[in-house]
Amino acid sequence: MIEEIHIQTLAKNVAGKLLKQGHKLAAAESCTGGWICQTVTDIAGSSEWFDRGFITYSNQAKQEMLGVPESVLAVHGAVSEEAVCAMVAGALLNSQADCALAVSGIAGPGGGTEGKPVGTVWFAWQRRGGDCMSLSKQLEGDRRSVRLQAVALALEGILHIDG
Repeated sequence: MIEEIHIQTLAKNVAGKLLKQGHKLAAAESCTGGWICQTVTDIAGSSEWFDRGFITYSNQAKQEMLGVPESVLAVHGAVSEEAVCAMVAGALLNSQADCALAVSGIAGPGGGTEGKPVGTVWFAWQRRGGDCMSLSKQLEGDRRSVRLQAVALALEGILHIDG
């Protein structure tokens, strides 16, 4: 099981990478509800490498704040590759960040379907001017555990994008 100390370490590693590169990060969060932003801003001096976060829990917020097309949400749903790629692109468009991450999923205990069961989470990462990289994971555990794992995976993704 992922521990909170693990995500704190990941956040510090992200900070080190971004500081070294002179880059800033933006985050677009849905199922994590701001937990990624909280984790990175728990680090003193994070304003040097963290630009802003978008907590877009509702579909309307995704559309208004990040420009996610209504058609993407209608056809693919908020928990989809298309949605997270639109979210990450919107985070870059609406920030001064050099790279961004996005996460949208079904943390439970309800809300799952046969095609998208509880624990389904989509992630996206993108550098300004680059292509969207996305990943889907089927996470296990209760709501808190799914969300904690999603925070960790989102931060790990930033450590693995080029630039």
